[in-house]
Amino acid sequence: MSSEGGKEDCLGWAARDPSGFLSPYKFTRRAVGSEDVSIKITHCGVCYADVAWTRNVQGHSKYPLVPGHEIVGIVKQVGSSVQRFKVGDHVGVGTYVNSCRECEYCNDRLEVQCEKAVLTFDGIDADGTVTKGGYSSHIVVHERYCFRIPENYPMDLAAPLLCAGITVYTPMIRHKMNQPGKSLGVIGLGGLGHMAVKFGKAFGLKVTVLSTSISKKEEALSLLGADHFVISSDVEQMKAIAKSLDFIIDTAAGDHPFDPYMSLLKTGGILALVGFPSEVKFSPASLNLNMRTVTGSVTGGTKDTQEMIDLCAAQKIYPNIEVIPIDYANEALERLIKRDVKYRFVIDIENSLK
Repeated sequence: MSSEGGKEDCLGWAARDPSGFLSPYKFTRRAVGSEDVSIKITHCGVCYADVAWTRNVQGHSKYPLVPGHEIVGIVKQVGSSVQRFKVGDHVGVGTYVNSCRECEYCNDRLEVQCEKAVLTFDGIDADGTVTKGGYSSHIVVHERYCFRIPENYPMDLAAPLLCAGITVYTPMIRHKMNQPGKSLGVIGLGGLGHMAVKFGKAFGLKVTVLSTSISKKEEALSLLGADHFVISSDVEQMKAIAKSLDFIIDTAAGDHPFDPYMSLLKTGGILALVGFPSEVKFSPASLNLNMRTVTGSVTGGTKDTQEMIDLCAAQKIYPNIEVIPIDYANEALERLIKRDVKYRFVIDIENSLK
């Protein structure tokens, strides 16, 4: 098909400076190449990465910056060599949109680990342009980095799977935490944590939510179906479940002590860190004496991401979301900083970005 669609003006919302304030912004997407898919964006999830990058937390943000890497939409055009998608298909795009396609990680479909992986926004693509994310009307992506969204899965609910969902799914699958009867601990009950609880229950695990806030108890047990809730600052409650967990997913972004959580792991237990506190500090004894492991993870490769989406559709695993219009994006980011969301904002791009 022709590439003229890539020359159309794209409407988005962008930050112009480290204040992070978003406002309307017009730009041009690249032409649709032979292996590309052009997607009309219907929804985009709001991730904490949107806060960090728009406000230049890492110190390398390139402005104007269009955030958003939990993207779902409808294929409106395909390149001449595209095999996997056709016009009208429901698709998703996650945290990266390119990689070298030649290294061991790409060959294993772990493209997120490729040294040349290109982030969905604020990355440098193969043609030298700066990538722009899903707070926009459409996006052009190589078909390899697009995921099929089953027709029976609601588009708005699919968006958080592309980052929050795959971020907790990846370490669970890698460490075989999809075996019924095992015990899972979840630190933090935000966008990532609530998906960890949902996957844990779907896999038949005994799930314990670990939180510093008693206000989360009712929602953890009644709304999300966790088996147990423990106040992590309560020494007695923590002692009562010592050495009881096979696996802990730590989604907490803020600084926190690690030794108390390590004490909850069984001999040979694993703590998977998916958040980004400023430091990780624990006693060697927490690791050595009980043969425990601390591991890290980010999002996932294309193989795991598609498998996760298909699992969610088959088992009706749905994120809990709050749908918002694009002109509420600045307020949403402020609320995200305050953890005032249950549990993921999703922008209705199709009906509000005009």
